Amino acid sequence: MNERPSARVAVKSDIDHRLLIPFLTHVTLTQALILIIRITTSYRAIELDLPVVWLGIIATGFAIVPAFTALPVGRWIDRGNDAKAIWVGSALVFVACIGFWAWPQSAMHLLAYSVLLGFGHMFCMAGHQMLAVRSGGARSRENVLGYYMVAASIGQGFGPFVVGWLGGTAAVPPTGHLFGIGLVAAAASVLVAVLIRPDRRTARQHDPGDFVPIGQLLKLHGFAAVMVSSVVTVTALDLLVIYLPALGAERQIDSSNIGLLLTVRSVASLVSRVFYARAIYAIGRMPLTLTSMLASAAGFLVLAIPLSLPAMYGVLVALGFAMGIASTLTISGVVHLAPAEATGTALTLRMTGNRVGQIVFPALAGVVAAATGVAGILLALGFGLAASGIAMAMRQPPTTS
Repeated sequence: MNERPSARVAVKSDIDHRLLIPFLTHVTLTQALILIIRITTSYRAIELDLPVVWLGIIATGFAIVPAFTALPVGRWIDRGNDAKAIWVGSALVFVACIGFWAWPQSAMHLLAYSVLLGFGHMFCMAGHQMLAVRSGGARSRENVLGYYMVAASIGQGFGPFVVGWLGGTAAVPPTGHLFGIGLVAAAASVLVAVLIRPDRRTARQHDPGDFVPIGQLLKLHGFAAVMVSSVVTVTALDLLVIYLPALGAERQIDSSNIGLLLTVRSVASLVSRVFYARAIYAIGRMPLTLTSMLASAAGFLVLAIPLSLPAMYGVLVALGFAMGIASTLTISGVVHLAPAEATGTALTLRMTGNRVGQIVFPALAGVVAAATGVAGILLALGFGLAASGIAMAMRQPPTTS
């Protein structure tokens, strides 16, 4: 198991800034362009008058291939190929963006390019998470993980902003222009990816028998609890985005306020991630895990109660802040527990679980919503976050100094 600094002792920085700057730039570019393309794809499907079921099919296409390919990619990254994963992913995303820009002519076109986009995004995500480990070193890893999540938040906020800014008051924004912007951003990400170089000192060539088995990873003390918490946290964030508009319709809240509520949540998550490293050193991993997960759970449970609009804004601020910390802890927890030679595999195992959750849980949520309304989903997510947070905190191993 990797040695980790004490959660309560400030540490001297050992950050590799020559790697960190292009890495974080690439994270922001990738997150922004992926959201631009995915949102625009939905609008393009509307332009093509496709049945609403195609939106789900296209979204599943984006997630389903990584669910089956992430683990082999993680094994490959553990051989010292984190930078190469960024190169491959950026190239695949660029090719997908060419297709979206040049031939967005049918449902099958959109599905095919979405599958390719998701495949490339999976390479980039796996590489990004491993680069966060490499660029931080052992002493400053928590700091870099915080920077990584902040960069991702900036990209995730900037992408929808571009779509809204270009669309203006139109019901459907100009999809051709947006696909063009996505293509330019993808080209820029390829150029930035070239600046991310492999670390030849730590590149490892393993025989297949040298790899840590998946079963052994799952048996590590606390690892399974971290995996479950990761799936619950990521799924809860996705379902909040999907069902908050439906909650607004039930409570007669206009769409502009729903958009602002989601923006407030995103900004609060970004702010919390800025202070993530300071919080984990000041409070400790287990107390911070328990606090952030229980606060996230409380946010969902309170949101299920009929509230005034100002109260909802307050709840979304608190919920965004707590989930920004909680989601970062699920990555940090995997890195904290996994052996150094299997970090890439462990991170992609987490990604696999998240992708499966993103495929399965929205369908289950639809059944719950039909029976109980959106409040039933919020209550289920709240109790799930509380249970997984308690399990994750209780299963944390002692911190080494």
